[in-house]
Amino acid sequence: MLTLVDLFRALSSFSPQRQSLAQAPWDEFVDWAVPQGLAPLAAYNLEYRFAGGGAPDWARDRLLGIYQGLLNDNVMKLVNFKRSIDGLEGRRVVMLGAATFAESLYPHVAFRPVGELRLLLSPLDLDGFTGFIKGAEFKPTEAPKDEAGLAPDLVLSDTRTAILVYGHLTHDPAEDQGLLARAQPARVYGPSMYRLGAEDALLTQVLFASRAGFDVPFIEWVDLRELALQVTDPEVVKARARAWKVERALYAALHITARLFPEVAPAAAKLAPEVGLAVRKLLEVSVIDPVAVVGKKTTARPAEALRAALTA
Repeated sequence: MLTLVDLFRALSSFSPQRQSLAQAPWDEFVDWAVPQGLAPLAAYNLEYRFAGGGAPDWARDRLLGIYQGLLNDNVMKLVNFKRSIDGLEGRRVVMLGAATFAESLYPHVAFRPVGELRLLLSPLDLDGFTGFIKGAEFKPTEAPKDEAGLAPDLVLSDTRTAILVYGHLTHDPAEDQGLLARAQPARVYGPSMYRLGAEDALLTQVLFASRAGFDVPFIEWVDLRELALQVTDPEVVKARARAWKVERALYAALHITARLFPEVAPAAAKLAPEVGLAVRKLLEVSVIDPVAVVGKKTTARPAEALRAALTA
């Protein structure tokens, strides 16, 4: 009989091994996977890689309904954004997170839910960007409060899609400028659009997740799985982690990812920075153990406590 962990790994894989899933804990999985953002990828795998896998009809119907709805939502959201930004020229706008992952990291745009859009710009371009995108009915709205220090500098909305705009991510403006300079063209969205390479995208996701105390949807661990496997220069990641002061967060994120997806362990071992024994123990007890639990609804400890362990 398959465990919840077995089912999670099978249905979140990009290349699952076909097997019977009839004796799996479907009630527990579906109730947990839907709010974790895992339903679309699970639905595709279940229908097209496992040919149903022996799953009950109610589970297949619920997951497939979410997949179909998300496909339409993602396509409409991203196409509308492309239309809104396509005329912007001579700028450098870097897409972050889910929107760029759905289009470039995942095999299909429907596999990765896209909520809000996140963008990184030079602080000097914030006002000009706001003025430009107002023509597409995106208006400034109140930015959410974020005691962890990663609140966007600007939030824009057309009442359907929110765009979170950042003029800074790290503690060092020079590091932020490095992110902008290294970004790669994402011409599918327009001449001014860029995306991060795997090394920078991995660290940026770790930064966002750690500031949230790693209390994030499990689809983000799938993001980190794929990014870790794409990195070609682990030493670059380690050096930038030191510069960004996120070595503890990177260590914890990689060990959580490897625990959830054992196939990532070799890559994670190469990417993980050196930390002292006392710090390893602290991170294992305060962060890795409570977060890397398939089926959990929230972190076992408050996000504030996790952030403290990551930054102390």
